[in-house]
Amino acid sequence: MSEHNGISGSDQDAGLALAQDEVVQLASDLIRIDSTNTGDAETLVPERAAAEYVAEKLGEVGYEVTYVEAGDQVGRANVVARLPGADPSRGGLLVHGHLDAVPADPAEWSVHPFSGAVQDGYVWGRGAVDMKDMLAMSLAIARRYKRDGVVPPRDIVFAFVSDEEAGGFQGAQWLVDHRPELFEGCTEAISEVGGYSLTLKDGVRAYLVQTAEKGIRWLKLRVRARAGHGSMVHGDNAVTQLSEAVAKLGNHRFPLVMTDSVQEFLDGVSEITGWDFPEDDLEGSVAKLGNISRIIGATLRDTANPTMLTAGYKHNVIPSVAEAAVDCRILPGREEAFDRELADLLGPDVEREWVGLPPVETKFEGRLVEQMQASLLAEDPGAKALPYMMSGGTDAKSFARLGMNCYGFAPLQLPADLDFSALFHGVDERVPVDALKFGVRVLDRFIRNS
Repeated sequence: MSEHNGISGSDQDAGLALAQDEVVQLASDLIRIDSTNTGDAETLVPERAAAEYVAEKLGEVGYEVTYVEAGDQVGRANVVARLPGADPSRGGLLVHGHLDAVPADPAEWSVHPFSGAVQDGYVWGRGAVDMKDMLAMSLAIARRYKRDGVVPPRDIVFAFVSDEEAGGFQGAQWLVDHRPELFEGCTEAISEVGGYSLTLKDGVRAYLVQTAEKGIRWLKLRVRARAGHGSMVHGDNAVTQLSEAVAKLGNHRFPLVMTDSVQEFLDGVSEITGWDFPEDDLEGSVAKLGNISRIIGATLRDTANPTMLTAGYKHNVIPSVAEAAVDCRILPGREEAFDRELADLLGPDVEREWVGLPPVETKFEGRLVEQMQASLLAEDPGAKALPYMMSGGTDAKSFARLGMNCYGFAPLQLPADLDFSALFHGVDERVPVDALKFGVRVLDRFIRNS
C-alpha cells in the first residue's frame, strides 16, 4: 500500500494541514473541560463531559463510537472507536490516552489552569502535557483519516479512557477486565510520556521512547497501640512508632540496579555525546543529563517516598492508631526483593496493605520501532530515537495484560531550554503550539506506515 493510501498529494497535504490547524483548538477545548481526578470519589470531577466531547468529535466525521461508563462510580466515561485497516489479518495498533488530570490550584498559576489559553506560543492549562496534548493529536489524526478516507495498513483502535491518574481502576483496568473485545486483535499500543525531544549536544535531539515503567505500590502503613491521655508518661505511642518507621523507610536507599532499558538509553546518550556513565559514579554522571536526570535517576533504584500521615483527633489524646501513605515505585524484576527489604526495614509490628500495579518492559526493536525512528527523521533530520524507562506509571500496565507491546510515543519537538519533565503535574503546565503540530505530522506518517 502506498504511503498516500490512494489520496492525491494535494488532498493529502490539505487534510494534514487541517489536522494541524485543529489540534490546537482540540487541546484548548479539552483543557477547558475540568476532569480533575483527586482519587477521591467525593471530590473528583468525572470524565463524562470530556468523553462526550471526544465522542461528538469522532461521531461528526462518521465513526461508530462505543461509549462506556466503567466501574462503580457515576460518570467515569470511556470512548473507543476502531478504524478498519487494509489488512485485517495483521495485529492492530491501539492509540490510547486518559481523559482525567490531576488537581490544580488557580492561585499558583500565571493563567487559570482550566482556561486552555493559547498565548506566547503555548497552549496552557492542567493536562496540557499529561495528557490532553496526546488526546488532541490522536483526535485530530482520527478525524483526518475518517474525513479524508485514509485506510491505514492495519486496524487502528482509538481509546480515550478514565481514571489513569488514580490507577485506572475506573478506566483501562475495568475495560481490560470487562470489555476486552473492544481491543480484539491489538498487538501493540502507543500512548503518553514518550516521543518527546531532549536536546543533548549541538542541537542534536534525542527522542525518548518509553519502553518500560516501574511498578506502582501505593502502600499504607499502620501502627496500633494503646490510647491514653497526652499528659501522662506513655511508652506505647502509635504516632511515635509510626514516625520512626516512616523515617527509616523514607531515608532508606535501595540498591542500584541496571535494567536493559536504562542501559540502552545511557549507551545511546554516550554514542551521541561521548559522555561516560561509569558504574562507580552512575548517579553523579546521570546528573549531566540536566532536567531529565530527575526521571532517569529514579529508574536506577526502587523508591519509597512517604506522602501522607494520619493520626489522632485531639491535642491531648494519644491515639490508638496511626497511619501513613507511601508511594513506592519498583523496577522490573525487583518485586520479591523489594518485599523482603520492606519487611526487614519495618519489622512485624507495622501493618502493611497496598494497591499495586506491576512494572512493564518492552523490547526496543521491530517494525514499529523502525517506523517511529523513520517518522521522526522525516520531520527532524538527525533525530535519534532512544528507549527509556519512566519512573511513573501509565495505562500501559493494563493493556499489557492483553498481550500488547506498549510504548510511550506522543511525539513533541521541544525547545532546548524547556524543563519539560517539571511540567508533569506542575504549575503553569503548557505545551508548545509548534510541538503539537509537529506531533500530528509525525503520528500521521507513523500510523500510515506502521
